[in-house]
Amino acid sequence: MISASRKSTYLLFWTLLLSLLVLSSCKSEQHDLKQAAEELPPLDVTVITAEASKPLRQIEIMATVEAAQSASIAAKLSGNITELPVKLGSKVSSGDILVVISAEEIKAKLSQAQAQLEQAQRNLSRERNLLKKNAATSESVKTLEESEQIAQAAYREALTMLNYATIKAPFSGVITHKIANVGDLATPGKTLLELENPTSLQVITDVPEALVLNLAIGDVLPVKIEAAGLEVSGTITEIAPTANPTSRTAPVKLRIPASPNIRSGQFARVSLLGSRGTAIMVPRISVQSFGQLERVFVEQNGKARLQLVKTGLVVDDSIEVLSGISAGDRVVVSDTRELSDGRRVTVK
Repeated sequence: MISASRKSTYLLFWTLLLSLLVLSSCKSEQHDLKQAAEELPPLDVTVITAEASKPLRQIEIMATVEAAQSASIAAKLSGNITELPVKLGSKVSSGDILVVISAEEIKAKLSQAQAQLEQAQRNLSRERNLLKKNAATSESVKTLEESEQIAQAAYREALTMLNYATIKAPFSGVITHKIANVGDLATPGKTLLELENPTSLQVITDVPEALVLNLAIGDVLPVKIEAAGLEVSGTITEIAPTANPTSRTAPVKLRIPASPNIRSGQFARVSLLGSRGTAIMVPRISVQSFGQLERVFVEQNGKARLQLVKTGLVVDDSIEVLSGISAGDRVVVSDTRELSDGRRVTVK
């Protein structure tokens, strides 16, 4: 009977033998392919010398489209809503009536204040006439003048409160949110409507603290709005003087041109210029995708050598090569479909 140790030894021996046979077969096959490629006639190619450069890198950060001019319409007094002539999406002009609130109590106070003012004015007029006839004193006239001023202040206060019952549009725009309805109770500070100006748009983004120092008011940055299928130029209008200690970012606002396809709340991307790092740049046409791999052909001593590469940044018609070739390599940039590793080439 064969022991367990001998079985393990035999198994290891046959595994190594099989591996050597497979490796030998692969090397033989590669040698045959290489020899066949070398026997083909030379192929005319165009090459460039790979050089190290400092491409301009761009960083995209997330942003949100917002209306530069917006307002939350709220009441300044309590009362039931009696009129609400607008609806969601309504276009309004500056001064148009948006909400009317019942104010019977305020109207009564206004009538009372008006009556008291008229009475104070009559008393003051009579006392001044008596003073001219030496039938009154200047002190009594002064007292009535103060009473008349108090009555005027009460009247203006009641009139102002009554004006609060009618809410008008502060600027021209579109109703984007409608929270209240006719019959609802309006209370001070409670938002009833939201109004935005669609012709004045901006993009708000949080810029990393390392990049915000390179920005200035008036700088123009590319802004991409994918939902609208647009890429526009945004002009920086505001830069926060401080950074958020948690996110290490600073809010930045950019003004963008209005468009029917751009709406408040849409997702956007802002492109910022990053650092210039040294990189090997080659024409994009020289890099071929082969499954999950990328490859280039390099001319060495009159022969094409296949090199697997890893790429990175794309700048216009060039692409960054992170590994696989070095500065000074002669990269084939002409049609490489007929090339194979080891084939003889003639540089044009």
